Amino acid sequence: MASEKTLDDLFLDTLKDIYYAEKQILKTLPKMAKAATSPELQAGFEQHAAETEVQIERLEQIFEILGKPARAKTCDAILGIIEEGKSIMEEYKGTVALDAGLVSSAQAVEHYEMARYGTLKTWATQLGMQDAVDLLDATLQEEIATDQKLSQVAEASVNQKAA
Repeated sequence: MASEKTLDDLFLDTLKDIYYAEKQILKTLPKMAKAATSPELQAGFEQHAAETEVQIERLEQIFEILGKPARAKTCDAILGIIEEGKSIMEEYKGTVALDAGLVSSAQAVEHYEMARYGTLKTWATQLGMQDAVDLLDATLQEEIATDQKLSQVAEASVNQKAA
């Protein structure tokens, strides 16, 4: 008979999932920065790579709070989103639509992260893990801000260039 799973188990499992996702994102952001033609978009990807390093450190702090090793669990969702982004970089390389495609891919990543961090924050609140809530909220706010910056870049320049 399978043992009863709890919200604590689900929290840890999801934490491992986003830890894996952040590490994959950190590997991908420099490639996206290199592919981008918009200086503003390049700078945004570079800035977010630096933020992602801090976000990974926050996740490691949460593992410490839990007394668990910082271990990643393969996140098929992020792998699919990243693969889609790679396809856009290949298929649209050298075209006016490349940067718009990069923004679209980056926003898919941000929306996934916002969903994960929002859920983890809610669960941490439910589980009475205030230190984890604060760490998760800091990252959630950064992800929201990055998504808004991407929208601004898209609307101010790259979408018009692509059209």
